[in-house]
Amino acid sequence: MKIEGARVMVTGGGRGLGRQFAELFLKRGARVMVCDVNADDLASAAAQAKEAGQELVTAPCDVSQEQEVHATFAKMQEQFGGIDVLINNAGITRDGLFLKAKDGEIKTMSLEKWQSVINVNLTGCFLCAREAATAMVQEKKGGVIVNVSSIGRHGNVGQANYSASKAGVAAMTVTLAKELARYNIRVAAIAPGYTATEMVRAMREDVQEKAKKTVPLGRFGTMEEVASTGLFIVENDYLTGRVLEVDGGLRL
Repeated sequence: MKIEGARVMVTGGGRGLGRQFAELFLKRGARVMVCDVNADDLASAAAQAKEAGQELVTAPCDVSQEQEVHATFAKMQEQFGGIDVLINNAGITRDGLFLKAKDGEIKTMSLEKWQSVINVNLTGCFLCAREAATAMVQEKKGGVIVNVSSIGRHGNVGQANYSASKAGVAAMTVTLAKELARYNIRVAAIAPGYTATEMVRAMREDVQEKAKKTVPLGRFGTMEEVASTGLFIVENDYLTGRVLEVDGGLRL
């Protein structure tokens, strides 16, 4: 698919990796709308785009809420007349051990911690993909859905909820690719490793250095390196049903 002129939705696009996706697509001439739960981040992203001489359409949205997702994609329809590309990026973490026993006391991960991550990372991905695919089928032009998984999908200590959600995203990606191919809709996913997002850069320096030593390339990936993979997926018309790991060689 040609990126110039493409109508692109980025979820969780107010900051971090989502904003990087939006910036790269704008630079390539796409028409972009981002949604996010944080109104301040949306305003900041729109202002930054304006300073660069670009227009970024924004919408507040909690992707775990069906009605909010429906309303956001309805706004996309009003603004651009349809959608060509969905970058399903919105996600959260609520880390904690599944179970910890110490001094005769057992603490477990709360249902709230589990469910909140599943609701945003997996159900939110499903809801947005469903809205995007419906619009694409109605327009009969096909399209591309790019989901954001994680190498954490293989399992990571302290992230039972996150790992489960991202494994679900990966499996759903393959399923949707098979189901939607008949409508000329491609579906693929990106699985980032350690990436220099705001959250990672806020970690203690010694913790960052320890993490870097586990990566064969010896450093964190940049947000642009991860986001540019989305451009590659969109442009490669023979790529579907795959999860592309962008992790510097790291395997958890």
